[in-house]
Amino acid sequence: MKAVVTGAGGFIGSHLAESLLADGHEVLGIDCFVDYYPREAKERNLAPARDHASFALVEGRLQDLDLAPLLDGASAVFHLAAQAGVRSSWGRDFALYSDHNVLATQRVLEAALAAGRPRVVYASSSSVYGDASELPLREETPCRPVSPYGVTKLAGEHLAVLYHRNHGLPTTSLRYFTVYGPRQRPDMAFHRFLRAAREGGAVHLYGDGGQTRDFTFVADIVAATRAAAVSGRPGSVYNVGGGERVVLTDVLRTIEEITARPLRVVREEAQKGDMRDTFADTAAAGRDLGFRSTVPLTEGLRREWDWLRSLP
Repeated sequence: MKAVVTGAGGFIGSHLAESLLADGHEVLGIDCFVDYYPREAKERNLAPARDHASFALVEGRLQDLDLAPLLDGASAVFHLAAQAGVRSSWGRDFALYSDHNVLATQRVLEAALAAGRPRVVYASSSSVYGDASELPLREETPCRPVSPYGVTKLAGEHLAVLYHRNHGLPTTSLRYFTVYGPRQRPDMAFHRFLRAAREGGAVHLYGDGGQTRDFTFVADIVAATRAAAVSGRPGSVYNVGGGERVVLTDVLRTIEEITARPLRVVREEAQKGDMRDTFADTAAAGRDLGFRSTVPLTEGLRREWDWLRSLP
């Protein structure tokens, strides 16, 4: 099939593109290389895909491109492009989030209608939940985001549902829970922790360290994302998580064991917009997508450590 991957140069998008190419599919990647982190990192992510004759890359903003011709003939559109980052979504920068996460998503959905209604898989986030009173988080748990970023990702979900209900566009949304692994963005916690271990720098820990997360290895995310384009129920949303609730300070100890290096931890105040706890109920994804987490946290961290040590 022909698949379109927006955000193809990113952490998850590049892994997804490679997975599709490895199975013989044609992939059109779209990326605008926003300056949230250095372009060279995305170019490095894309290098393996560029070696495939079945891969093409279009550079540009989804808000500006003539998307319908690019989506024409596609069986699936994986919409992963977004302005990332919870803590930086406040203040004047919110315009970037509304532009890249809301308007761009609406443009993709409109283009999909014009291109013959391919399956659209929208990458959402556990940030849409906010601080829920009960765990695990289920798809029917009320969504009360605690960050502007979470608000924009939830808006994208609502748009996907609207285009399905009103126009028959087959859309499926996936709420990713704290994705990690090789190519993880440099601003994300595991990347920062492991780089500090490699270079002997300080680990800046926001909050008391007792917050918990459901960490999900990138290969498991890719498997769920691909399955959503085949068996996801149109108009539905699914949690995709690692299936384990882990305390952040325990992660630091695991990293010390994997790297055989002590971490110098500097405590910082909790940041506005950071959720206290996340833990996914993935029963729906297991039922409809055949999803299950296959990479334990210790193994996944070891793989990310091996990748990071190979970087210049």
